[in-house]
Parts: sequence; C-alpha cells; structure tokens
Amino acid sequence: MSLVALSASYGAGGSVVGPELAERLGVPFVDRAIPTKVAESLDVPLAHALEHDENVGSLLDRMLTHFAPLSGAYSSGTASEVLVATDVYREATERVICEHAEAGRGVILGRACALVLRERPEVLRVRLDGPEEARLEQAMRIQGIDRETAQERMRQTDRARDAYVRHFYGADPRDMSIFQLVIDSTAVGLDVCVDLVARAAEARG
Repeated sequence: MSLVALSASYGAGGSVVGPELAERLGVPFVDRAIPTKVAESLDVPLAHALEHDENVGSLLDRMLTHFAPLSGAYSSGTASEVLVATDVYREATERVICEHAEAGRGVILGRACALVLRERPEVLRVRLDGPEEARLEQAMRIQGIDRETAQERMRQTDRARDAYVRHFYGADPRDMSIFQLVIDSTAVGLDVCVDLVARAAEARG
C-alpha cells in the first residue's frame, strides 16, 4: 500500500519523477486522470476542466493579472463569477483526489494534494523544489525550451500555484512543515529522487 502526494515547483521535475515513481511502486500515476474525472462528474467538456485545472495554472494567472489580488475583495461581477466557477472545480478536484486516496495506492501530482490529504496518516507528502536558477536550467533541459520561454512559464506557473494554495487553503506554499520529505531535486538526479521517495514510501507501507 503506497500512496504519495507529490508537490513540485516549476522545473523541479515533478512530471518526470511522478510517473517513474508510480512505475517503481507499481501503483497508478494520478495526473491527467484528475481533470478527466472532474469533467465527468460535472458533466462538462474536458477542455473546460483542463482550463480550471490547477496544474495548468492559466485561469488563476489571468485572475491575478486582470482582477484584484486574491486576498482582497472583488468589486467586479465577472471576477466573482470566475471565483465561484473555480471553487466548483476545486471542490470536484478534491473529491477525485480523495476517491483515489481511498484506494490506498497511487502517486498524485499537484493540485494541493498534500493539503487535501494532510489528515490522512497513510499518505507520504513529498515536495520537490530547488533554487530558482537551478530549476530554470532543469526546466530548459526537460522541456527542450529556451531560457526566455522557461522564465515566462516559471513566472506564470509558480505564481498561479502559489495563489491557488493561499486562496483556497489559507496556506503558505513555502511552508515545508506540510511535507514529510523535501528534496532539492536540482541538486541530485531525478532518478535519485525517485529512489529516495520510493524507499520512503515502501518503508511506510
């Protein structure tokens, strides 16, 4: 029985470590299955669920860009409607994460899953992070993109995910006490990260 809630900042290699870890543990990798099930539960097109998905980050980034800060009050009716819609998708996402957790097996990536499953003792909560410059270099290698593109993606992704955690969970995304295992995945190889997390998950199991 191995259940891992994996969080990763941009460039930390979560998209690489997640599926490899799941394969190593012999459990499902829960990533794209989440918006698919959210779309089914809400009876909406998959494209709509993907737009609201925390892992994509585009919606919250637009909210931050065009509306008041998430911590403040909204005077715009449009902004309020966006928040309500986002909250509906967030609640549906939580339900899907909890359904997977009930099975007791899997590697769940992102979507504040460590906070959603914080009260479940069987879950190993893991954070992959690293210095900004090192994450930038790693993102360029993993995605095969130039520095300018990586910098813009880092800005948008980290900003949107931070806002998501702060607004919906009232938590500091940099609070390492949320996690039981924190690894600088830019200082050691991603294959080593997979091994470290797998050993920790197996030991807990």
